[in-house]
Amino acid sequence: MPLDAETKALEAPGDHKAELRLWLRLLTCTTMVEAEIRRRLRDGFDFTLPRFDLLAQLDKAPDGMTLGEVSKRMMVSNGNVTHVVEKLVASGHLDRRPAPNDRRVQIISLTERGRAEFRAMAKVHEAWIAEMFAGLDQAEIAGLMDLLGKTKASVQRARDKTAGD
Repeated sequence: MPLDAETKALEAPGDHKAELRLWLRLLTCTTMVEAEIRRRLRDGFDFTLPRFDLLAQLDKAPDGMTLGEVSKRMMVSNGNVTHVVEKLVASGHLDRRPAPNDRRVQIISLTERGRAEFRAMAKVHEAWIAEMFAGLDQAEIAGLMDLLGKTKASVQRARDKTAGD
């Protein structure tokens, strides 16, 4: 098994500040969870994580969304969304129609099949997440959520401070 970035940094801890080691720990955890979810979606449902994520966004929008709205929510380019949408339209998971006030804009929404299959996958996905975090009790989860909230705010402050540069 290849070494992750965190393990490599721990080989020479004096070479790395605590903040860098923290970043590597966060990155390692995120990468591990994401890789396992990708594997399980592929093996269990023959589905990709981007397709699952797109269906998740649309499940919250019963009237559908424009490609631009989906792109913003998923924080990916319109081109990436378009490719995933094409696959999901072809598989019968999504409908696509022109917006009533601007025929150049496409609105996408879940089909009945798409909604039913997404919700079945989402239920299993939730169980996978619970399994992966089963080693933490509720107090630890709450504490980690608080610390990650502070981390997010700190990153946002740093981003806002340098946005004018």
